[in-house]
Amino acid sequence: MNEPALVPDALRVSVVIPVYRGAKSLPTLIGELMPLTQVGRTPSGVAYRVCEILLVHDCGPDGSDQTIEALAREHPEVRPVWLSRNFGQHAATLAGIAGAVGNWIATLDEDGQQNPADLPRMLDTALTGRHQLVYAEPTNPPPHGVLRNAASRLAKSVSVRMLGNAVMGRFNSYRLIDGEIARSLAAYCGYGVYLDVGLSWLTMRVGHCPVHVREESDRPSGYSLLKLVGHFWALVLTSGTRPLRLITLAGGLSVLAALGLMLWVLISKLLGGIPVQGWASLVIVVSFFSGAMLMALGVIAEYLAVTMGIAMGRPLYVVSSKPTRPPTE
Repeated sequence: MNEPALVPDALRVSVVIPVYRGAKSLPTLIGELMPLTQVGRTPSGVAYRVCEILLVHDCGPDGSDQTIEALAREHPEVRPVWLSRNFGQHAATLAGIAGAVGNWIATLDEDGQQNPADLPRMLDTALTGRHQLVYAEPTNPPPHGVLRNAASRLAKSVSVRMLGNAVMGRFNSYRLIDGEIARSLAAYCGYGVYLDVGLSWLTMRVGHCPVHVREESDRPSGYSLLKLVGHFWALVLTSGTRPLRLITLAGGLSVLAALGLMLWVLISKLLGGIPVQGWASLVIVVSFFSGAMLMALGVIAEYLAVTMGIAMGRPLYVVSSKPTRPPTE
């Protein structure tokens, strides 16, 4: 009798790894995950095991497909997921989540910077805090260049302050997600949706677990500057209507400014302070209708935002088989 059968109530954890250029790093990472496929216990004593490892091949430029096939032959827990073309990290992650069967689903990068040994502590964080989503929170600076780290901090700061999403400001690709929440997102999520934005639609019970990020390997990053900018723009476009509402606010302020300008121009005209014929009426018309048009564009943008939410598949609700309870104080 194998060990998993000795603890039938052990929580099952599915691990989803999107693979783009992982021919060299995957064998080491899978080797670190394999001990977790046996029943173990978290630091607080909860029984768990990694029941499957889904390697989602995102059609990268190296021989990752051959590596995945070799790993699947060697380890029955490894399940390949083959995509027809390169869809990007978030789409590949969702493709793996859609087929995962675990009570919890962990998402890891392929490069080995994220340590699988942190999974038990992340699981404890989720269970003790009654969270449905736990992000790894690095305690050391990310192993990238100064410019890239600064840009990442700026993007996350924008997501908090401009988009009004405090949770998004601390997101990470190393996540532990309640299985029902993750599979619901994979079923509803539409094209172009930023994965972490989609998760924020379904749960606000989010926790963070301190982890140490390992040094960067010699594998070059698969993200160019243009791809990183594209990720940030997808974050902005799918984070909600607040950026669009800024247009409406700017339009309203423009109308108020136009009314003030109109009053000033009329007073100046009556006092003879405007010698040029027709200047006053021209300024009044241009300022008022410019503000009105900007305000109208903001209203139209609000309608587009509603349509966008429907088109992206944002669910009205998600039914869970487990009761939703706030964390205990």
